Amino acid sequence: MSQIHRLTRRSLLQIGAPLMGLGLSDFLRLEARSAELGHSRSNKSLIVFWTDGGLSQQDTYDVKPDAPVEYRGMYQPIETSVPGVVLSEKLPCQARVMDRLSIVRSVHHENGIHAPSAHWMQTGYFGPTLARNAAQKPSFGSVIARSIGSRQPPMPAYVTIPKSEAFGYQGAVYLGKSYNPFEVGADPNDKEFKVPNLSLPEGLTAKSVDARRTLLATFDTLRRDIDDSGVMEGLDTFKKQALEMVAGDQMRTAFDLNSEEDSLRDRYGRHRYGQSALLARRLVEAGARCVNINTGNWDHHNDIAKGLEEHLPPLDCAIAALIEDLTTRGMLDDVIVYCVGEFGRTPRMNGHAGRDHWADCFSVMLAGGGIQGGRTVGASEKWGGGVHERRVTPLDLLATIYHALGVPLDTHYDDSSGRPTSIVGGGLPIRELI
Repeated sequence: MSQIHRLTRRSLLQIGAPLMGLGLSDFLRLEARSAELGHSRSNKSLIVFWTDGGLSQQDTYDVKPDAPVEYRGMYQPIETSVPGVVLSEKLPCQARVMDRLSIVRSVHHENGIHAPSAHWMQTGYFGPTLARNAAQKPSFGSVIARSIGSRQPPMPAYVTIPKSEAFGYQGAVYLGKSYNPFEVGADPNDKEFKVPNLSLPEGLTAKSVDARRTLLATFDTLRRDIDDSGVMEGLDTFKKQALEMVAGDQMRTAFDLNSEEDSLRDRYGRHRYGQSALLARRLVEAGARCVNINTGNWDHHNDIAKGLEEHLPPLDCAIAALIEDLTTRGMLDDVIVYCVGEFGRTPRMNGHAGRDHWADCFSVMLAGGGIQGGRTVGASEKWGGGVHERRVTPLDLLATIYHALGVPLDTHYDDSSGRPTSIVGGGLPIRELI
């Protein structure tokens, strides 16, 4: 009997363990899952700017120049590349590319607390409360990963930069851990930017990893026996792809921002927003399906002017540079860009020169991926307190994105109780944008 055949099942399951905790069961389970799903024909991807804490619509996408000063805030409206559409003067870069953007100014849900609202906007469904804050539904990134997968494995389908946030609601929940996001784990603007999860453990070389890959392939015939043992359940994320991710060139190349021209990096902006946006473009170009950029904190209850002066210029620069770069590369029709947070801010300034939480009516931005540009959908009331026309729900937004990506809207997945659950519920794509 050969040395390989004398190995015990326990030995087989431990093969790969030194490499990112990779066990053979991890490799086989996720490989089988991917084979079951097949490959999506969709070439489209999604890049998200998640404005954690709630972006002020009246200081950005829905200015109210005729309102009393305590409502309209500090900024004046400016003209854009689309006649009749105005934005805040703090968004001059997006104003320049407004012909490729669309603003939905009538988003509404019914919760003003961060965590439940983040769950609502990330999943489309109300769920957690302060007393019961565990995630109830999978995030849209996980739904996309489960439904249509990576465009080019071993690139992960779903990535968060620099890490997952949104109060813990960017995960897969009952879809399974294999559809949780791959976390970059570092600031792309750092001079020493390096992705921890793509580093080989000490003592391992690419050559030894390649030998391990060959050995794993030798045990292909034992899959059924291992499946029957039950050890393939409940294992961690992305371990199926671990060997290729750390040993191959595709991932390393995608994360190498230094390969970009300095002039392009400068155009995006030498800050976390800009370099994250550039990295997101590189990742979708390499095959990622959904990249979620978790930006700075927008919860400006006090001195909102100071907070917006810090965060708005880099956000504006990053979004516009991304739109222009995607256009130049012929990618804009295949990449949706989405700027969204858990809610907006109160129409009226508070006594601390800030704005509080507001979910009755707020704005989001969409562009690319077949989304019609140069449009505004819906309208807020005169001073921004509520929806004046065309109420849009979180599920409507997700239905629009899923439709544009090619995710079937009749998709259902079994929840934790085994009950088939729709990914869009009663949500409908926004017809004005498609």
